[in-house]
Amino acid sequence: MILLSWNVNGIRATLGKGFLEFVTKTKPDILGLQETKAESHQVDMVMPDHDHASWNSAVKKGYSGTAVFSRFAPKLVTLGMGEAEHDQEGRIINTEFDDFIFVNVYTPNSQDGLRRLDYRVNAWDTAFLKHIQKLEKKKPVVVCGDLNVAHQEIDIARPKENVQSPGFTPEERKSFQRYIDAGWIDTFREFEKGPGHYSWWSFRTGARARNVGWRIDYFLISPKLRPALKRAWIMPEVMGSDHCPVGIELDI
Repeated sequence: MILLSWNVNGIRATLGKGFLEFVTKTKPDILGLQETKAESHQVDMVMPDHDHASWNSAVKKGYSGTAVFSRFAPKLVTLGMGEAEHDQEGRIINTEFDDFIFVNVYTPNSQDGLRRLDYRVNAWDTAFLKHIQKLEKKKPVVVCGDLNVAHQEIDIARPKENVQSPGFTPEERKSFQRYIDAGWIDTFREFEKGPGHYSWWSFRTGARARNVGWRIDYFLISPKLRPALKRAWIMPEVMGSDHCPVGIELDI
């Protein structure tokens, strides 16, 4: 089973940059998108192999948003964490299948001046960890999405210059470590231990061409799914957004 995740930074813009061709070529069984910036009725696209679609749009128009597409029907779909404080921006879709629950998430950015750092670390991250742990009591969980943090120094091209940048502060990195300490598996690091692998590049200064990037897009899985994990990868060759897709293969 092929699972893919991609922050498209606006699905309507990405549609004009080869999105459907990408889906046809890669044939994911489940595809999670973040930062869709649209409601479903605003998007004119047909994916005949992915009849089952779920959208979660922000209350604020043209902002944030997530979507999940699958080849087979989910047993249950819920939106958000069930907490109004966190559920106004369309950031989470929980999609239950036979063998696992697929959680697609777009984690809030701490923003310039770290003005949203406290909310991000002390409110959102704490609530989200509790949320996926609660789901895990029912079935193993696959978490995918833009988690807006480079966990380790090897996950960012220029760590020393970015210690106080949103997404690489000590507070955010320590907060992400809570997932690992709780047993969640960073799938990419199960196969690749070295630096130089990134999923986001600034549009400025030709950063992508020079591979001056950040790894902030992840697949995390419950420990029970580790025996089924066959590979994990990043697709920097895929254009269409400032992020690239990431994927895993599960033998399920």
